[in-house]
Amino acid sequence: MAIIGELIKRTIDVTGYISGESPPAKAQLKVLCDLLEKAKYTAFGKEHHFEAILADANPIHAFQHVVPIYDYDRLHAEWWHYLHKGHQNVTWPGGQRYFALSSGTTTNSKAIPVTDNMLDAIKRSGIQQIMSLRNFNLPADFFEKDIMMLGSSTALASNGEFLEGEISGISAANIPFWFRQFYKPGARIAATPNWEDRVRKIAKYAPRWDIGSMTGIPSWSELLLKEIIRYNNVRTIHDIWPNLQVYTSGGVAFEPYKKSFESLLDKPLTYIDTYLASEGYLATQKRPDTQSMALIVDNGIFFEFVPFIEENMDEEGRVRPDAEVLTIEETKPHVQYVLLISTVAGAWRYMIGDTVMITDAERAEIIITGRTKHFLNVVGEQLSVHQMNAAIKSLAEQFQTEVLEFTVASVRNGADYINKWYLGTDGTFDTTAAVAFLDRELAASNKNYRVARNKALKGVEMEVIPVDYFYRWSKITKKMGGQTKIPRVMKEEDFNEFEDFIKSLS
Repeated sequence: MAIIGELIKRTIDVTGYISGESPPAKAQLKVLCDLLEKAKYTAFGKEHHFEAILADANPIHAFQHVVPIYDYDRLHAEWWHYLHKGHQNVTWPGGQRYFALSSGTTTNSKAIPVTDNMLDAIKRSGIQQIMSLRNFNLPADFFEKDIMMLGSSTALASNGEFLEGEISGISAANIPFWFRQFYKPGARIAATPNWEDRVRKIAKYAPRWDIGSMTGIPSWSELLLKEIIRYNNVRTIHDIWPNLQVYTSGGVAFEPYKKSFESLLDKPLTYIDTYLASEGYLATQKRPDTQSMALIVDNGIFFEFVPFIEENMDEEGRVRPDAEVLTIEETKPHVQYVLLISTVAGAWRYMIGDTVMITDAERAEIIITGRTKHFLNVVGEQLSVHQMNAAIKSLAEQFQTEVLEFTVASVRNGADYINKWYLGTDGTFDTTAAVAFLDRELAASNKNYRVARNKALKGVEMEVIPVDYFYRWSKITKKMGGQTKIPRVMKEEDFNEFEDFIKSLS
């Protein structure tokens, strides 16, 4: 195995895979043309004249002129619902085997097509991530170690002729043969449907594995590590996995969890962020001196960017048909954009629901700033999750505590609106002082919030609860484990249900 590890490391170094990439704009033009060529004889391709777009001197401009912008509801209503009836060649060549059930918090009804071409693209993106490890100066023996992938269950649900599950479960059920010897917890345990049962089995078998890296949503990864430590009666996870060197997060800002996560370690880890959504593998961190992720611009996904300003969005949080849409080379740094994608799964100019900020256009690097429907903007606050995360981090530092989870909503208080926050922490602090501090932090970072506080937003309230209450709520709502995330912003109706549950625990 030592020879294998050295060979892998040398192969990565020799290929120069990362440094040999095409410029983002050139790579993206090729991706779009490949997508159009592949799908030109589908029903969608014929309807939108893909052959003519390909023949145009500027195919990107023609594509943006002819093909409308879609969100899930519209694409499903007009096209994807045919897939559920067994139709083929609808928005992508061939039929359909898999649907990814979205783990997002804005809806429970998304069933997103996952084609064989998308699975292949996800595998290639995984290889890109492995190749980028050359930049993190890891020892050769790292490549001999097992990889703990804490995703959703690989026991996919049968729905007629289709199989359904979260994208991490679908991907794990289709891992390459050569990778299976490294993959943990292995096929049998990964197929355990219940998340808590799966965690208990992992804790039992953990001492048998030599884990070098781990990937998963931070909250569930931390709970897993705690259970392994408890079950095996050890002090830290390194007493069980002494060679654990890398933790790969995804979809959620890791910073709020970092301090409590590191309390479970005996050695420092290398942290790598990734962006795997139900619609595809979009980005991965490729170098250690940044917290940004590089969009995977050469692998089956074409990206477009809509400036996230009021003029471009309707009242439902959808992109307006006449909105300004940019390609990667037209974006500006440190501006928030709504992300649109066209993919090898037959999504076209699809509003994925995330907002991003370009941090380095030359490297196509981004950070995720929030969700289009998870911006707090009931009375003009226009607060992004990115700004909320930063404010909560400052609050935790100011009051010397850890805030692992939070959620907020604009709720009615008589004739007025207030922002009400629930903070999940096992520490204690003066909530009155914390409210004043949080209010100042948000006003300082966001002028719209500052204006709203002088007009329609009449107050801020805060409740501090044990962080476990958030996970117990996730359990009763069947949103525990896998790719599920705690919603940072809730609609008032959902917030009231959450609040009723929290009160029932008091």
